[in-house]
Amino acid sequence: MSTPAEARAAFRGGAVVPTSGLALGHTQANLISLPRDYAYDMLLFAQRNPKPCPVLEVTEPGSWESALAAGADLRTDLPAYRVWEHGKLVDSPGEVTHEWRDDLVTFLIGCSFSFETLLLDARVPLRHVEQGVNVPMYLTNRECGRAGRMHGPLVVSMRPVPADAVARASAITALMPAVHGAPVHVGAPEALGITDLDKPDFGDAVRFEDGDVPVFWACGVTSQAAVMRAAPPFAITHEPGHMFITDARDIDYRVA
Repeated sequence: MSTPAEARAAFRGGAVVPTSGLALGHTQANLISLPRDYAYDMLLFAQRNPKPCPVLEVTEPGSWESALAAGADLRTDLPAYRVWEHGKLVDSPGEVTHEWRDDLVTFLIGCSFSFETLLLDARVPLRHVEQGVNVPMYLTNRECGRAGRMHGPLVVSMRPVPADAVARASAITALMPAVHGAPVHVGAPEALGITDLDKPDFGDAVRFEDGDVPVFWACGVTSQAAVMRAAPPFAITHEPGHMFITDARDIDYRVA
């Protein structure tokens, strides 16, 4: 799975693994597909909440192709999906060809996995990669800006970072606003309404090393929290941590 195409082919063939650390140097994306009737609300929600929902691409209704990955199929080329009905999770399939509809508009939203290569290059350790687990993600007590029918809480991903590397990690990620940018919070998880870091709402718990502090970045799973709250009649999303790997390079989204 060293290239994006190889990773997508593996997922199409049934491989199911979190995508952090795969095809390093290439941009990864959250996926959310909604009926066309909800597309404007979702676009407005993203515009009003650019930190958790930076839009990289919006497809035409019914299309499963992406300009970010030639020949890819958005219905099969992610490792795992979620299918929603009226805000309830009804299935977690490995592909969604049979669930696909002609009225679905797909949003590809920036993912923090896309700045992990730059963090590693700057000697900022990634504990979830070291430990072979999915990155932990949490619902917070911060409400996103409402847009029509779409509303919900901010979701954050958390990475333990050595205290002396926090400023470096913040400066590096700030240069990539299209994939969430700088952290939204450092330390004190209770300030975000998170009571137990060992019990993430999505993903896996991660072990802290001596000197680590929790650093929180806005997360594209915020769009799934909005689906749960707004309860559209139908939606398809990725399984948290199991992203769409594009052919775009991470550095394409660096602003300086």
